[in-house]
Amino acid sequence: VFEERRALLGKWFDKWTDGQRRRILVDLLERCSLSQQKFCAKQLQARVPTEAIDFTTKLPRVLSLYIFSFLDPRSLCRCAQVSWHWKYLSELDQLWMLKCLRFGWLLNFCPTPFEQGVWKKHYIEMVRELRLTRPKTPSKDEFIVIDVQPVKSNVPEKKLSVAGLGTSRGKKELPPWRSSDRNPTDTIRYNYLDNYDPIEQARQARRKGGGHTPDLSRQAAERKKRGARGSAQLRKVKSLASVT
Repeated sequence: VFEERRALLGKWFDKWTDGQRRRILVDLLERCSLSQQKFCAKQLQARVPTEAIDFTTKLPRVLSLYIFSFLDPRSLCRCAQVSWHWKYLSELDQLWMLKCLRFGWLLNFCPTPFEQGVWKKHYIEMVRELRLTRPKTPSKDEFIVIDVQPVKSNVPEKKLSVAGLGTSRGKKELPPWRSSDRNPTDTIRYNYLDNYDPIEQARQARRKGGGHTPDLSRQAAERKKRGARGSAQLRKVKSLASVT
């Protein structure tokens, strides 16, 4: 009879909506005893992953202190406001003693093992005793203003103005590194893949008796044309071979 009613309840549960299922679950939990509710909680923990876990409750105390040791004093004071457990961990002497020793702030007495938070209090007291001042800005009287006078030139102003007008009215002269030729032919590109060795070219020119230097740009253009012709002939030969 129990198995039949259990199967019948399962069929009804499958046909109910989400709101109806939640109402039935609430009614069942209210009727369960404490042991039965603990059993349901264990089943839920095994199936549903927990979220927002406090790492200080799961990790060992040493690892939690190691994580807190990377925080600055202000962040540690904020962590002390989270919970009582975080307050206990963030005020331990193991964290604040290193911060005090870093600045050379030592205690005048030896604390007992029952006293906790001594190094934090000592750190706060030492910070309050520090006399921090902002950088002072000098007053107006302390500023020294040097009298700057213009440099006088021997050339009169009229001549300077006339010379400036003459340059502006005339044609703009090109700089010395630019010539009027748009396509210069006397440039040598030192690329051994395109040009010959310049020393060998100079020797050949001297042997021939010519006083002018060879035109390297034309030679490079001729070499490119020859290479293009050779590649075209090879393509023709390959196409004929494929046809045959």
